[in-house]
Amino acid sequence: MKRVITYGTFDLLHYGHINLLQRAKQMGDYLIVGLSTDRFNTTKNKRCYFTYSQRNKLLESIRYVDLVIAEDCWEQKIEDIKYYRIDFFVMGDDWKGKFDFLRDYCKVIYLPRTPEISTTAIKIHLRNACSNGSCSK
Repeated sequence: MKRVITYGTFDLLHYGHINLLQRAKQMGDYLIVGLSTDRFNTTKNKRCYFTYSQRNKLLESIRYVDLVIAEDCWEQKIEDIKYYRIDFFVMGDDWKGKFDFLRDYCKVIYLPRTPEISTTAIKIHLRNACSNGSCSK
């Protein structure tokens, strides 16, 4: 059995996330998603719309995802890879090179992002729309 792992915040879940999860799942038999906890996101200066529990529930409902685990810190990746006997570590190519140190433990793959969508772009669009009075409260 080939095991794949990816990590992320997965706030404001969109089709770019689904594309990543689908392509990651195609690389193996079992996909694990390390989901950043609310506490960890605070240390990264990320503010989420949905709580960890809500984001976890969304991910667990996606057919490509076999297991969701909590990501509490940057350093846990090596231990997760060892514990879950991971064959492939997969991330979007906006992280290219940042996780190459994991190549001592598994194959590291950076997948192309879905170019026209991102959580950041959605948040900026919503912020601009609301500041222009285009969103209802």
